[in-house]
Amino acid sequence: MAGHGMDEHPHGADRLCEVGDRVYSRAVRRGRVPRADVEEVPCLVELALLHPDPDDMAWLLPTSPQEVMTRLLRGVYDEVSASQRRMGSAVAAFEWYAGLGPLPQNSAGEGSAIRVLDGLSRIQAAMDAATEACTTEVLTVQPGGIRPEHELTEGLHRAMALRARGVRMRDLYTHVARHGQGLLTYLELMGDAVEARTLEEVIDRLILFDRTVAFIPANADRTLALEIRQPALVQYLVTVFERLWRLAIPLTAPLPDTGIEGISYRERSIAALLAEGHQDAVIAERLGISVRTCRAHIARLSETLGAASRTQLGVRIAQVGLVGPAQAADGPAQAADGLPSPAMSLPDRGSRTGR
Repeated sequence: MAGHGMDEHPHGADRLCEVGDRVYSRAVRRGRVPRADVEEVPCLVELALLHPDPDDMAWLLPTSPQEVMTRLLRGVYDEVSASQRRMGSAVAAFEWYAGLGPLPQNSAGEGSAIRVLDGLSRIQAAMDAATEACTTEVLTVQPGGIRPEHELTEGLHRAMALRARGVRMRDLYTHVARHGQGLLTYLELMGDAVEARTLEEVIDRLILFDRTVAFIPANADRTLALEIRQPALVQYLVTVFERLWRLAIPLTAPLPDTGIEGISYRERSIAALLAEGHQDAVIAERLGISVRTCRAHIARLSETLGAASRTQLGVRIAQVGLVGPAQAADGPAQAADGLPSPAMSLPDRGSRTGR
C-alpha cells in the first residue's frame, strides 16, 4: 500500500473517489471485502469507512452508512458552531472598537446593521424595544415541539399590545405544536389577530418586525443572538419566511392523509427521514419531538409494516411508498396575510416534548 496515501485521494467521506465508491458499495452489499481489494483505495481505511474483521484479518468490514452519516453531520454541526462563535467574537470585538470614538461622517449608522446580543437580559431588552417600535407586522418561526405554557403566557402581554395597535402577526410552527393546549388557548384568546401555520420541519428561530429588523440565534443554547437591520439581509429572511409560509398548512386545517391505513402523518415523516439514513436523535430534533417519542413511533411503524429489523423496515418503507410527499386533504396552503406569534422570545428555556 506504499505510495497510496490521501495525497492521491484528496476527499472526504461525503465525496468518495470512483474506485472508493465502487469498493465501499461492494462492501456494504456483501458485508465485507478482501483486504487486497483496498490496496488502490487506502482512503476507505483512513476515513474509517472500512475496518479489519477481528475474526479474519484478511478481510475488511464496512462501517454502517448510518454511522458514517452521523459522523459527517456531527462534523458539519461543529464547523457551523465554530463559525458562529467566530462571527460573534468578531462582531463583538469591532463593536467595542466602534465605541472608542465617533464614526466617520460617511459611515454613520453602519455600525448598527448587525448587533450581537450577549445574554438573555440583553436579548429580551432588544426584543422589547423592537416590539414597542413595531407598527405593522410581526413574522416569527418557532422551531421545536410543544411550546411550554409559561413561554406563551410571557409573550401574551406583548402580543395583546401589538394587536391593540393593529399590528399583523403570523407564526410558523412544526406540526407537533398542534398538540399543545397552551398554543390553542393562546390563539383562541387572540382571536382573528393571529394566524398560525405548521410544517414538518422549520428553520431555527426567526423573528421579524416591520420587515426592517430581524432576530436570530447566534449559538446553540440561544444565549447569543443577532439583531439584524441590514436591509438586504432582512429582505432575504423575509423571502425565506414567505416561501415557507406558502408551503405550510393552516393550523385550522387537517394534516395530509398518508393514504396508508394505520400510518399517521408523523410516522410518514419519520419514515422519510429514516429512509434518508438519519439517526433517531437527528430525526427527533428535526421534527421537534423527544427521542423517546421518536422511537415509539418507529416501533409502531415496524409493527404496522411487519418489519423485524431496521434494515427490513427500510425496505418496507420504500415498498409502500412512504418516502414520497403526502397529499394535503384540502390541497396546498395558499399564501395569505394573517397574524400570529405567541411567545416572541428567542431564548427557548423549555424542553422539547412531543406526542
